[in-house]
Amino acid sequence: MTETETFETIRFTADIVVVTPDRQVLLIERGWDPYEGHWALPGGHVDPGETSRDAAVRELVEETGVHVTPAALHQLGAWDQPGRDPRGRYVTVAYLGTVPAGTPIVAGDDARSAQWWPLDALPPLAFDHADIIATV
Repeated sequence: MTETETFETIRFTADIVVVTPDRQVLLIERGWDPYEGHWALPGGHVDPGETSRDAAVRELVEETGVHVTPAALHQLGAWDQPGRDPRGRYVTVAYLGTVPAGTPIVAGDDARSAQWWPLDALPPLAFDHADIIATV
């Protein structure tokens, strides 16, 4: 590496799309910047020593009170488009989980609120979360 070469700081996150058999998706209202007050998928940073799958499960519980097992999740893919997050370069691995209709939710952690939304009538979403949901 030469003196003129630099490395970009990349942060690693996990997001989770939780749906019900009747085509509802679980979203949180963000309680912090960026996109404070906007709707988003549950998710967050992958902690040291943690897999992205385990982070998705942990973030789901912290932000919505919903429990799923890591084995029940299906990986949807990775999203790494530069500029997808105004804080810098973020790469996320997104997962899909299914829970019964009527699964109770309780907003927690950094979520201002949590709500079930029809997949065909979503509010405007933060980040590139509409692109992630479109793969479901």
